[in-house]
Amino acid sequence: MARPLSEDKRNAILAAATEIIAVVGTGASTAKIARNAGVAEGSLFTYFANKDELLNQLYLDIKSDLHAAIVAGYPGGAGLKVRCEHLWNHSLDWAAANPAKRKTMRQLGISNRVTEQSKKAGAEAFRDIAAMMEEGFTTGVLRSQPTGFIGGIMESLSEMTLDFIARDGKNASAYKKSGFDAFWGAIAAQ
Repeated sequence: MARPLSEDKRNAILAAATEIIAVVGTGASTAKIARNAGVAEGSLFTYFANKDELLNQLYLDIKSDLHAAIVAGYPGGAGLKVRCEHLWNHSLDWAAANPAKRKTMRQLGISNRVTEQSKKAGAEAFRDIAAMMEEGFTTGVLRSQPTGFIGGIMESLSEMTLDFIARDGKNASAYKKSGFDAFWGAIAAQ
């Protein structure tokens, strides 16, 4: 009978892949990932059939981690602006606490090695946020614009805000608030 797979080893492989891909991109070798995880390269393929499966699982794992962070304490009954600010603050907190995951997610998000099926599954985890955006469009609180465009605005302003926080951490709260105000100004119908 085959030995059960170790969740610790699987997590070590994903953590090593995160760190390495953040630095060198998706071209990182499986040998280096395995070495940094403290497992033999053959063991990596016991957990993931091939590198593409590893990258797709890593993408979904990071998306799941981000989703868990941003929905923690989500004020479901609050107004749209309060809910958006919650998501803004929690996503920035997650990104600041997980710079390698943030960089790796960006790398994987543009990689042709991540399948459409994985991208759909990753997006599915955020359907509650998409529903919140639809509510904003329907009620007229948000400007009518593609949700992808809103995501792009959020990503750009988040990156800028995180850069300011990295340079001047003692004013992180002020930067988060200013960043959110700029984001809300760009998406709200006024």
